[in-house]
Amino acid sequence: MLPKRVIVDAPGRLCLFGEHQDFLGLAVIAVPVDLTITVVGVPNDEGVFRINMPDVNDRDEFPAGEELSYRGPRDYIRSATNILLREGLRISQGYDVTITGTIPINAGTSSSSALTVAWVAFLLATQRGDVPHSREDIARYAHRAEVLEFREPGGMMDHYTSAVGGLLYIDCREPISVEPLAAELDGFVLGESLVPKETTDTLRRSREAANTGFAMLAEIVPDFSIRRTPLGVVERYLDRLPEDAARVVRAQFINRDLCREARRLLSRSVLDEEAQRRLGKMLLEHQRQLRDGIGVSHPKLDLLIEAAVEAGALGGKLNGSGMGGCMFAYAPGRQAEVKAAIDAAGGRGHIVAVGPGLRVEVER
Repeated sequence: MLPKRVIVDAPGRLCLFGEHQDFLGLAVIAVPVDLTITVVGVPNDEGVFRINMPDVNDRDEFPAGEELSYRGPRDYIRSATNILLREGLRISQGYDVTITGTIPINAGTSSSSALTVAWVAFLLATQRGDVPHSREDIARYAHRAEVLEFREPGGMMDHYTSAVGGLLYIDCREPISVEPLAAELDGFVLGESLVPKETTDTLRRSREAANTGFAMLAEIVPDFSIRRTPLGVVERYLDRLPEDAARVVRAQFINRDLCREARRLLSRSVLDEEAQRRLGKMLLEHQRQLRDGIGVSHPKLDLLIEAAVEAGALGGKLNGSGMGGCMFAYAPGRQAEVKAAIDAAGGRGHIVAVGPGLRVEVER
């Protein structure tokens, strides 16, 4: 029996540690928040998908069961449909669909990945086929649809965080492994800089700069590994690299080690005040490396982070690719004051809570 209605919610995310490292095969720590993309669909008898996206003033319509051409770059609904068709999902039932969201768009909070995760889950929930659909499978299909299909430079952090849910340590080396962390975190404030960003170019430049430096080090450092070689060993050789490459490499190794320390810290179920302060300092150090080492912050992001700390936040950093978009502050017990400070500094603050992962509701 066909469902009367299918509702799918997929959350956006905060990247706590490992920013600009998932596409290098390193680890990240991320958490979903209670901002979502929502897909609501009811079946029709016409064998077509009619999709209304009022938030972005867009509509699409296409037949069920056919490989689709793309209307332009980053056409993730169609690409996700094509990926599942290629994997053997029989897509025959049409739906009238509305897609809305509360995630800031093009702001570094994973709106596009949440959309792709939600659409993959919607198709799997509404069609009959032989495609497995664990949450990890949904993340992998969404990554293929968003990143690989369009040859973009992003990693898989966003898709796993949105699909799986919970505070996650994600080792992005293939085969990807996901480890839930015990800490129960709160006190986050998301801040929109209101500066548009260009995700693809920023990620591509970051990846290319890091890989160039790593390739140089591989020629001069015995048994060099971005995963295993200690920072202290790397620093002995940095003066042999061009200044820009040395700066990026050093920042990437510092951020790698911060992520490892954060994994140990966040393995505790409860953080006392000392642990909370340490977490805040680590976030600020991560931000410093993103700003001064990798060069992906923006003066407006820096201003909002500074305003948040002055208002009582323990720490914060940019969220996403950078060069605009969002930041977040870690401010347990001071969320209202920090939001007000972000607003006063010319941003747009949102008090956010850690949310669940993907949610699928089928009404029969």
